[in-house]
Amino acid sequence: MILRTLLVGALSVGALAAPAQAAASAPKAAAVKWQDCPAYSDDVLRSFGLPEKEFPRWRRLYARTECGTLAVPQNYADPDGKQITVAFTRLKAADQAHRLGSLAVNPGGPGGSGYLMPIDLVMSGMKLDERYDLIGLDPRGTGYSTKAACKPPEQKEPEPGPVTEEQARQVYAATVAANKACGASDPGLIGQITTANAARDLDRIRAALGERKLAFLGVSWGTWFGAVYRSLFPQNVQRMWLDSVAIPVPRMDVFTDVRAGAADGIFQRLAAWIAERDATYGFGDTKAEVVAALTRLRERYDEHPVTFTDIDFTVDGRRIAEAASQPSPAWKDVAQVLKELVDATGPEAPPTLKKLAGGGPGGPPPAGAPERGNKTANVAYFCNEDLGSRTFESAWRAYQERLRRYPVTGEDSAFVPQCAGWPLPVQETRLRRGGGSLMLSGHLHESPSPYQWTLDMRAAVGGTVVTVDDDVHGSALHTPGCVSKIVAYFETGRRTRTCPGVPVPAGS
Repeated sequence: MILRTLLVGALSVGALAAPAQAAASAPKAAAVKWQDCPAYSDDVLRSFGLPEKEFPRWRRLYARTECGTLAVPQNYADPDGKQITVAFTRLKAADQAHRLGSLAVNPGGPGGSGYLMPIDLVMSGMKLDERYDLIGLDPRGTGYSTKAACKPPEQKEPEPGPVTEEQARQVYAATVAANKACGASDPGLIGQITTANAARDLDRIRAALGERKLAFLGVSWGTWFGAVYRSLFPQNVQRMWLDSVAIPVPRMDVFTDVRAGAADGIFQRLAAWIAERDATYGFGDTKAEVVAALTRLRERYDEHPVTFTDIDFTVDGRRIAEAASQPSPAWKDVAQVLKELVDATGPEAPPTLKKLAGGGPGGPPPAGAPERGNKTANVAYFCNEDLGSRTFESAWRAYQERLRRYPVTGEDSAFVPQCAGWPLPVQETRLRRGGGSLMLSGHLHESPSPYQWTLDMRAAVGGTVVTVDDDVHGSALHTPGCVSKIVAYFETGRRTRTCPGVPVPAGS
C-alpha cells in the first residue's frame, strides 16, 4: 500500500514500448471462433466499481456484445508454426443502417485488458456504439488471450528512509534474478509479447471481420499500440485518436527521467495552489515558502519515519514525495494530509490519512472476474522493446541527479532499471508517417505521459495535436466536452485543436 494509491487510486500509466519487425504480408482472413460470452455475477460488476442502479444498463450493453477468439502465429517470422489465441469482443453498432465500420479500443498498460472497454466507454458517456462496432481486444499475453505465467519482479519497498546504494544494489540484484527467471520460463511465448506482434494480431482481426480499414482509440500505452499499428499497416487505418501520448522512442531510462521532471512540474503547481490557501494549510503564502516548507517536511520524515499502527502504514520522505506528485483532483486530500503530517507523531494515523486508507475495494477479486491487468505482459512488452541503458551505475547516477534537481519529488522515481537482467533480445520497429487521419491529445501538465511526448510523436508520425489543459492522465476519454469532440471526430472526421480538461479544484 502506498500513499499514491490512497490518494488517487491506480492509473493506467504505461506509455512505452517499441515495435519489432517490418510489417508482414497481408494475412489470410482466418475464421473467428465465436462463442458464448463469459457470465459475470453481480459481485463481479460491483468489483468494477459499478453502482447497482447501473447493472441493468450494463447488462443490456453486454447482451449486444459478441465474444470471439482468433488463432494467430506465436511468431510472425514463422507464420505456419505454433499458433496462439487472441480474444476480443464486438459491441455491435446500434444503428446498423448507418454503420461506419469497426473501431478498436485499448486502455493502456501495457498488459491492460481491453475486453470490456467498449462497454466501459459507453457507460461513461462515449456513444461511439451508435455507428461503430466497438472491438475490445485482449492483446497477446493478457486477459482471455494466450498468456504466460512467470513471476515478474516484486516491487518491494525499501526500508523507510533514504535509499542507500547498498539497498539499491540489493533491489537491482533481485530484479535481475527475477527478470532472468521470467524471460527464461517460456521464451518462445514471452519473447513474442511485443507491441508489433499485438498490432499484427489486431490486423488479423480486422481481416477476419471483413473490414477494409479499422478505426482506433487508445490511451496511454494504447497510444504506442496505435502508433505502431499505423506504422505497420498505414493502408488499413481509417481514423485514429490517441490520448495521453506515449514516448515515441522506447527507452525506459529516458522515460523515467522525463516523467520525474513532469512530476516536479505538478508539484510546483500544487505549491502555488497551496500558497493561495495559506489560511487553510499554513505552509506559507508564496510558492517559494510552500516549496521550502515541504522540502523540510520530506527531510524530516526521511530522518525520522513514523509508523501508524492503526493502518499499518509508514510515512517517510518517499511518501511525502508521492503525495506531492499527485494530479490536481487529489490536491485537497494531498494538502490536508501534508498539513496533518506536520504534527503527526503516531502511533495513530492522522484523520485524513486514516480516512483515505479505509476507502476503496479490498481483498481478491470475486470468482469469475476478468483479469484487468497482467504483470507478466507488462514486463514483457516493456523489456522486449526497451532500448535504454539497464546498468546499475547509470540508473543510480540518474537517480542521484533527480534527488538534486527535485528535492521534494525526486524520491518518487525509480532507482533501478525495470528491465535489468532481461534475457531476451530487444526487438525494434521504427515509427513511420502515413496512414489515415490521426489525432494526438496531450495534457499540458500530466506526468505519466508528459506533453512533450505528444509533440515528439507528431514529429515522428504526423497527425493533429489536441491540447488539453489539465494534468489528468487519459482524461479526454472521460471529460464530457472532450468526449463529444472525440465522437464527432470518429463520426464526421471533424478535427479540433483543444479539448476541455479536468479543472483544478476551487475553494479552500
